[in-house]
Amino acid sequence: MITITVNASVKYDVIIGSGLLENCGKYVSSVTVAEKIALITDDNVDRIYSGTVEKSLKESGFDVRKFVFPHGEASKCSDTLNKIYSFLAANHFTRTDCIAALGGGVTGDMAGYASATYLRGMDFVQLPTSLLAQVDSSVGGKTAIDIPEGKNLVGAFKQPKLVLCDTGALKSLPHDFLVDGMGEVVKYGMIKSDELFGILMNHDINTVHEVMDDIIARCVAIKRDVVEADEFDKGERMLLNFGHTLGHSIEQYYHYTGISHGRAVAKGMEIITDNTQLTVFGGFAPNSQSAEVLSKALGEQTVLSGSVSCGKEKSQSLQMIGRPLMTVDELKSMPKGQFIVMKTGTHPMISKLKLFFKWGIKFEEEYCLPDKTARQVCYKNRDELIRDVEVKYPQKKAVAAEIEVSVDDEEFDEFPMRKAKIKT
Repeated sequence: MITITVNASVKYDVIIGSGLLENCGKYVSSVTVAEKIALITDDNVDRIYSGTVEKSLKESGFDVRKFVFPHGEASKCSDTLNKIYSFLAANHFTRTDCIAALGGGVTGDMAGYASATYLRGMDFVQLPTSLLAQVDSSVGGKTAIDIPEGKNLVGAFKQPKLVLCDTGALKSLPHDFLVDGMGEVVKYGMIKSDELFGILMNHDINTVHEVMDDIIARCVAIKRDVVEADEFDKGERMLLNFGHTLGHSIEQYYHYTGISHGRAVAKGMEIITDNTQLTVFGGFAPNSQSAEVLSKALGEQTVLSGSVSCGKEKSQSLQMIGRPLMTVDELKSMPKGQFIVMKTGTHPMISKLKLFFKWGIKFEEEYCLPDKTARQVCYKNRDELIRDVEVKYPQKKAVAAEIEVSVDDEEFDEFPMRKAKIKT
């Protein structure tokens, strides 16, 4: 079992391991004073796990009331949200009670947003059963619903009190759902972790279960670090949206039925990567460290090196050695307009590109740097310099007669004048 603590506006644990749903009651009771729990889930998850979760919660003393909605992204809307509100009101839930989200990302979003808004806030715990929810959506506090204009456009930040990632639940996932979740896993490897990406490269969809606990923990740890640095998504957290901007558009185009979220995100990452894999280098400064990095990245070439003597006795000493494809000095000395062009899957190329000022771009007025070298230089001694300064910056001289100073005798006595001692 692995525990990762998130220190956001609300401090909470993300616990990863097998069999957690069977014992969820004791974990939930340790983070809330609630007596009543609203268990929110969809009809697919309800058939598999609701019984186990309800039993554990009741054994821990909770009064459990269950709300079930149709599975799928289409249910993540204001209509379902209003039904949850009505359910909470009809069952007399109070601000001191708790909501538990049992299911995937849609369930977590719906339950989380309801907990953030009903009575202006209730306790909330995440019990994710899908890979996508365990590695991503259950952690970080983002909750939202969809509207016709777009996905996740209405929502709130609501950190849970606890997240239980039962990896045993993933074994019951259909193959398509597991593949769907891997889209988010790959995202974390691409944006933050070479090690995670290496693990994925050594496994396929059939063997990934062997290292699933480690994969989930790595993803959660990455998201934890990002959320702690930028909880409310104003800077660094936007990195987690890699593939999502285009992915959400793809989902909306297919009306949230033709392609799953994870696949849409994977497609979004593919499109972005394909269109940004062209890199151009050039114009290195004399002290540039980038030239050193690029020289190493370009690799080496094998060349023939040595000496040949053509005297009476001809001799030669030649050997094959490796040298940089382009040395640091060669990179720094490239002429203006010449660049190194690198593209994934191809060899690097030297190419001449038109400089930006030759593209026809015009500014409102031409900016010219002042030519300081054209200024007249003159030399003066100290007295001349002081005189010129006084002329250019005249100072008002204070005349003693023009200044009236009023000093009380008592004040003056506090600072008696001392006679100067003159040695003769």
